[in-house]
Amino acid sequence: MALFFDAAWFDAKLAERALDRAALTAASGLDRQELHRVFTNVRAPTAVELNAFAQVLGVDIVEVTLRSGVAERDQHEGADAVARIESIESRLDAIDRWIEEFEQTRRRA
Repeated sequence: MALFFDAAWFDAKLAERALDRAALTAASGLDRQELHRVFTNVRAPTAVELNAFAQVLGVDIVEVTLRSGVAERDQHEGADAVARIESIESRLDAIDRWIEEFEQTRRRA
């Protein structure tokens, strides 16, 4: 699944709160370099990081997840049924992994 981190949306939400990306690094435990990697689609944010981003921005975790590209939906116009099902299963697997990671983190907290 391709990532598309909506950096402009995150920056706009930060600006609404008179914050910058440093607030995300502080809340998530990332350093500036790692946050840059997330913002430039080099790596996906973890469940813990997404939760921290949602708290800083004051928005729902689902919106943060969608805007981070983790839950992005692929468009399969004209694709055959098998390809669509495989794509759906792949996305569900990613969501299941994210939920499992999130639940493990909450149990440790």
